[in-house]
Amino acid sequence: MSEFLLYALIAGVGIALVCGPLGAFVVWRRMSYFGDTLAHSALLGIALGFMLELNLNIAVVVVCLAIAVILVALEHNQAIATDTLLGILAHGSLSAGLVLVALLEVRIDLMGLLFGDLLAVSEADLYWILIGGPIILLMLRVLWKPLLSITLHEELAEVEGIAVRPVKLTLMLMIALVIAISMKIVGILLITSLLIIPAATARYLAKTPEQMAIIASAIGSLSVIGGLSGSYQFDTPTGPSIVLAATLLFILVFAVTYRRHGHQR
Repeated sequence: MSEFLLYALIAGVGIALVCGPLGAFVVWRRMSYFGDTLAHSALLGIALGFMLELNLNIAVVVVCLAIAVILVALEHNQAIATDTLLGILAHGSLSAGLVLVALLEVRIDLMGLLFGDLLAVSEADLYWILIGGPIILLMLRVLWKPLLSITLHEELAEVEGIAVRPVKLTLMLMIALVIAISMKIVGILLITSLLIIPAATARYLAKTPEQMAIIASAIGSLSVIGGLSGSYQFDTPTGPSIVLAATLLFILVFAVTYRRHGHQR
């Protein structure tokens, strides 16, 4: 296997393994729009990274984390409706990023950033994934029960002594970190789909939250392998190919489950 294909496979599967359990919480808590907001802000991080001559991964992480903190703070104050706030930040940060990119005197592969270029993953990108991924999984393992509690009932979790706001903030920061380190996999505009679609598919196959997290990781990995194979064979964009593979798996599982039970679970 060629080195660039091996890098792409390791990077894609590594991200899929992390996106599985994290995506389960995104689905349970209906946070897909929040994920889109963070993903859109990543382009602003790229532009600022070029302007300030910073490492692009670090710049994206900082901007995504800052947006996550702002969202938690403003959401708590309830001065603006959450969906309105997310819309403003999502489109505002994306537009600011596009304008800054247009003003920069450097050549940027905008299509690669927006839609991903898994085959262009470098050794440095791989280090980010191999170091950041296990850290996020460890954090999820430690916070698994508190996260489940606040997902089921925030007020009851608070009565039971769980620090709801710090736990919610940590979840958002983990999502921000995943988005920051996985831009090259499926791109800024499609990264949320890698969080949502495998988890949504796993929901039809799992009986417990833990099973759903594991199955989502497996489905995400299959999507990466299938999408990468299709991209290499048919010369199609890698990011959209991975998302298409995940979507086809969802349709297949949904159809089989619906036919077996006669209704949606």
